[in-house]
Amino acid sequence: MSQHITAVLPDGSELEVEHRATVEDVAYEIGPGLGSDTVAGVVDGELVDKATELTDDCEIEIVTEDSDEYLQVLRHTAAHVFAQALQRLYPEAKLAIGPPTDDGFYYDITGPDIDEDDLEEIEAEMVDIVESDYELDRVVRSREEAFEIYEENPYKQDILDTEAADEEEVSFYVQDDWQDLCEGPHVESTGKIGAVDLLEISASYWRGDEDNDTLTRVYGTAFESEADLEAFLERREEAKERDHRKIGQEMDLFSVPAHSPGCAHFHPPGMTIRRELEDFIRSKNDDLGYDEVFTPELNKAELWKPTGHYDAFKEEGEMFAWEQDDTEYGLKPMNCANHAHIYSEGQYSYRDLPVRFSEFGTIYRNEQSGELSGLLRVRGLTQDDGHAFIRRDQIEEEITSALEVIEEIYDLFGLEVLYKLETKGDDAMGSDEIWEEATDSLRDAMDSLGLEYEIESGEAAFYGPKIGLDARDALGREWTIGTVQLDFNIPEKLGLTYVGEDNEDHRPVMVHRALLGSFERFMGVIIEHFNGNFPTWLAPEQVRILPVSDDNIPYAKQLQHRYLDDFRVEIEDRSWTVGKKIQQAHDDRVPYMLIIGDDEEESETVSVRDRFENQEKDIPVEEFRAHLEDEVEDKRVEPDFLE
Repeated sequence: MSQHITAVLPDGSELEVEHRATVEDVAYEIGPGLGSDTVAGVVDGELVDKATELTDDCEIEIVTEDSDEYLQVLRHTAAHVFAQALQRLYPEAKLAIGPPTDDGFYYDITGPDIDEDDLEEIEAEMVDIVESDYELDRVVRSREEAFEIYEENPYKQDILDTEAADEEEVSFYVQDDWQDLCEGPHVESTGKIGAVDLLEISASYWRGDEDNDTLTRVYGTAFESEADLEAFLERREEAKERDHRKIGQEMDLFSVPAHSPGCAHFHPPGMTIRRELEDFIRSKNDDLGYDEVFTPELNKAELWKPTGHYDAFKEEGEMFAWEQDDTEYGLKPMNCANHAHIYSEGQYSYRDLPVRFSEFGTIYRNEQSGELSGLLRVRGLTQDDGHAFIRRDQIEEEITSALEVIEEIYDLFGLEVLYKLETKGDDAMGSDEIWEEATDSLRDAMDSLGLEYEIESGEAAFYGPKIGLDARDALGREWTIGTVQLDFNIPEKLGLTYVGEDNEDHRPVMVHRALLGSFERFMGVIIEHFNGNFPTWLAPEQVRILPVSDDNIPYAKQLQHRYLDDFRVEIEDRSWTVGKKIQQAHDDRVPYMLIIGDDEEESETVSVRDRFENQEKDIPVEEFRAHLEDEVEDKRVEPDFLE
C-alpha cells in the first residue's frame, strides 16, 4: 500500500495524495481544468515549480495566470530571456543569479563591459526571443554534469557547492538552444511575456559580500501587456520625482555625508519634522502607559549573549563589535536587552504589571555599503521602541491596544496599513508549545479587531512571532515600518520574574513594539508619500509672509510676532516681485502664504494662498490664526482653509 500525505488547500480543506505527488498532480486531483491551467504552486509559503514533488504534509496553493504570484513567475522567465539575449550578443558573459523582484527582475553578470547605452540592443534581442515563443523545458541533470557545463563559471559552481550540495540531481530550464541552472518556476514559453523593459545598471557583490567579486547588476521588468508596462513606467517616473534623497536636498532636510556612511545628519528643517514626530509618538506612548527610559549605545557584548541576539547578529555580520582590554564591546543592534535589564533591577508583583518602557533608542546595524539608501536603508537608526512586561492574561488587551493606536497613527498620515503574521522559522528558540501559544495570541488579537492579514510562514524573529506592519503610500508602494512581537523566550533566558497572587515567582511575557519603526525610515517614507508637501503640523515652515514691497515689512513683522508667534513663520524680505516670491514659496512647499500690501495693512487683513494655488483675499488675521490653530492641533493631512 503506497504512502500518502495530506495537502491542506487555501480554504482549509484537506486532500490526501500519494507521497511524491507533484504540485500539478494535486491540481488535477482538485479538477482537470485547474490541472491544465497550473503554472506553479505555493507550498508552505514558498513559490515552487509545478513539477515539485511533495514529500511531507503541507499547505498548498495552485498558481494559475489569475494568481497574484503569476507576475513573479513571468518575471523570473523574463530574467532568463535577458540572460539568453545577453549571451547571444556577448558569448563571454558569465551569469551569476537572476531572481524576480517586487518590481521586475535583475541578473548579476560579469564578463562584458556593458553600460546603459547597451541596454537598448539587449532589449531588442529580448523582444526577438519573446516573439519566437520558445518553450521552457525543465531538464534534470546530475551535479557532475552541471559542474562540467559550468566548468568556467565560478558563480554557478558556488551555487552547486552550497544550495545544491546535498542534491544528486539539479534542474535546468532550456529555451531554444540556451539553458540555465534554476529551480524555477517559469511560465510555459517566452511568448507569455507581453512586455519587457531594461531599466538600469548598477554594481553588486557576489553573495552581497564586499570581499567577493564585483558584478554588474542589470535591472529590468516585465508585464503581461504593454499597457501595464506603460503604467508602471509612469509610476516609476513619479517615484523618481518623489525620491526622498532629491526632496531632502531641495528642502535641506538631511544629508548622509561620506564620513558617516549610513548615518544621517538631520539639518534644522529636517530636525523640526523629526521633533514633531517624536512629540507625537511620545504622546501616544503616554496614552498607552509607557514610561520613557534611556539606555546607552555602547555595551559589553556579554549583554546580548543570553538572549541569542549576539549569535544572530554576529553570524549575519550585522553587529559593530570590537575588543578592548580583553573585553568585547559592541554598539547595540536593538534595545530589548537593555530594557529587560532595567526590568530585572526592579521588584514587581502581579498588581504592578504591565510594566512598560519606551525609548527613542539609537541602534546600529552593519548593512552592506551597496544596500544603503538615503534614510530608507541606514546603519544608524533611532527606533520609537517600546517593551511591555505583562502577565499571560494581559496579552490580548496589550496587543489590541497597540494595534488600535497604530491604525490611528497610520490613518493620520493617509497610509493604508497592511498586516502580516510572521510565524516560526528555522532559527527559532524555545519550545513548539510556546510558539504556538504566542502565535495564537497574536492571531486572536487581530481577529478580535476584525483585521485582515496575511500569514508569512517562517519569517518571524528567532525569539517570537511577529505582526509585521506595512504601509501603502500614495503611489501604491508598500513599506515595512512598524512591528508588534510577542516573546516568551527572552524573559525565560534572562530569568525575569514577578511575584504572582500565590506569592510565587512567575515569568512575564514580553511585548516588543515600534509604532513608526525608525524615525529615519518613516521620514523617508513620508517625504515620498507627501512629495515634500507635509501636513501643516509637520511642515518645517508653516507660513511664509510675502510683503508686496519693503514698506510692508513692518506690518509683516507685526503679524509674525503678534498673531503667529506660536507657529513656524518666515518673512520673505528679499526685494523680489510678488510673483517670484509666490513661486519660491511654492517651490519650497510652504503650506500657506500670506500676501500683504497697502490694502491689507490698512484693513488689518491678509490675502491667503496655499501651495496648491488656491487664494482668497481680505481675510481677517484672527480668522486665519484660529483656523491654523485648529488645523495644527487636529493634525490634518492637507491645508484646508481655502477648500
